[in-house]
Amino acid sequence: VVSFFVLVAIFAPLLAPYEPNNINIDEALSSPCKMHPLGTDQLGRDLLSRLIYGARISLFVGLIAVGIATLIGILFGSLAGYYGGITDSIIMRFTDIMLCFPTFFLILAVIAILEPSIINIMVIIGLTNWMGVARLIRAEILSLKEREFILAEKTIGASDLRIIAVHLIPNAFGPVLVSATFGVAGAILVESALSFLGFGVPPPTASWGEILSQSKSYLHRGAWWLVVFPGLAIFITVTAFNLVGAGLRDAMDPRLRE
Repeated sequence: VVSFFVLVAIFAPLLAPYEPNNINIDEALSSPCKMHPLGTDQLGRDLLSRLIYGARISLFVGLIAVGIATLIGILFGSLAGYYGGITDSIIMRFTDIMLCFPTFFLILAVIAILEPSIINIMVIIGLTNWMGVARLIRAEILSLKEREFILAEKTIGASDLRIIAVHLIPNAFGPVLVSATFGVAGAILVESALSFLGFGVPPPTASWGEILSQSKSYLHRGAWWLVVFPGLAIFITVTAFNLVGAGLRDAMDPRLRE
């Protein structure tokens, strides 16, 4: 399912039957039919085309935001786990402070100050979701840094940077990969929620949350397709990423293979 949505996002110009922003008032709020399999919105724009292009926004935001969060988390977590002492205390107390803030409301506050754009959304989601990765990588490095192969590297004079980058991080990356997969699902939900509240990608750019936001004014007129189809797209994508994360977690847990 994840592969399907990734391919849809990549080949959106080839798959979309219409331009996503083409307005045709004569066909406004048309129910699903042969010409428009998923119906049209209040401006007569084809919903299927907008959902296909919306997959680009949702997946792009999810992957880039999680990439930023993972890089920051790996940096802080590896430094805290390897050096320990005062470095560990400072980084972990800062991490604890960041965890005290309600992430979604922190994102809302920053977005309200800055100009809404896809770049700002990706960066802000990434900057407010690195704490879990940092704690994971720190815990893994704490258990790895006393292993024989790390002590051997220190004995032959390997630098701290080489030990961290070449030996510790690759061996500690399994749980981080699982966390990142779950993080993509979370980032897609956050982007959709921001777009639904009007703080997301500015229109007329199609995103699943923006389509849902526009639909709430027309639901009383029987335009059920404006809610059902983007809602299903979000639900299926988020569920698929969560299931991939659960599968990776089970595959990397040696206790489950016994």
